[in-house]
Amino acid sequence: MKSRFFEKVKPFLYLAPFIVGVTIFTLYPIVNVVKMSLMENYKYLTGDFTGYGFGNFKTVIEDQYFRQAMGNTLKYVAVVIPISTCLAVVIATLLNSIKKFQALLQTAYFLPMVTSVTAVGLAWRFMFNYKQGVINYVLSLFGVPAIDWLGATASNFSALCVYGIWAILPFTIILLVSGLQNIDPMYYTAAKVDGAKPLRIFFRITIPLLAPTIFLVLTVNCISCFKVYNELFPLFAGPGIAYNLFTVVYYIYYEFRVLTPAKYGLAAAAALMLFGVIFVVNMLKSFVEKKLSN
Repeated sequence: MKSRFFEKVKPFLYLAPFIVGVTIFTLYPIVNVVKMSLMENYKYLTGDFTGYGFGNFKTVIEDQYFRQAMGNTLKYVAVVIPISTCLAVVIATLLNSIKKFQALLQTAYFLPMVTSVTAVGLAWRFMFNYKQGVINYVLSLFGVPAIDWLGATASNFSALCVYGIWAILPFTIILLVSGLQNIDPMYYTAAKVDGAKPLRIFFRITIPLLAPTIFLVLTVNCISCFKVYNELFPLFAGPGIAYNLFTVVYYIYYEFRVLTPAKYGLAAAAALMLFGVIFVVNMLKSFVEKKLSN
């Protein structure tokens, strides 16, 4: 009897550390954020609040900084995701076609991902320098006048997008190279025997067979770009030079960390709204993926 009972309980004993960890560090924070978002006029130090309701959500929606943050975040996602994905597909294809030094080149592309974000950001800050930056120097070779990337509000968003595209390329390229290496070479051999040109092979064989990996990359990068936050500090030490680069995650940080007194209820409501937007976008992506696969 005891041995049978132990056999039934044993799987739960193995899962117990994982379940405890998920409960403490994932489920409890989620429940707490939902609860906090519904507590109106909540004061963290005393725990006082006037009642439950949706006042925090209304306040957040009416806040001009949140509307600006949501607009900037959506524009950032709309710019960074397509450009980075297209560049990564091309670079990954070229890397996969190179036989010599392939491992060395893959490591070189992956190195930025394991390098300090602060160090990389400061390097980009120097590259964006108005007078001495290498980017303006390269543009001057083509007759383009110098751009004040970090000092003019009109150029701040472009600088953020350029840095964001570069930042997510390494991880994207590695995933796509892995996907390319899983494609059976037989397809390429048959296409070459039939006389298909490289461009036709790329669009008719490589892209369709790589589609599952591309959709995986889109999902991961979409979530990452919606949470854009770290990129702001090395370049601008905050949300742009005129608070014109508020993002949703920075807005959450601003509400519970910068403001005095901190507004934890508004921060929790903004976090849930960001979760809702990410969830809807990924559901739409999954719907499109299923339609295309059929």
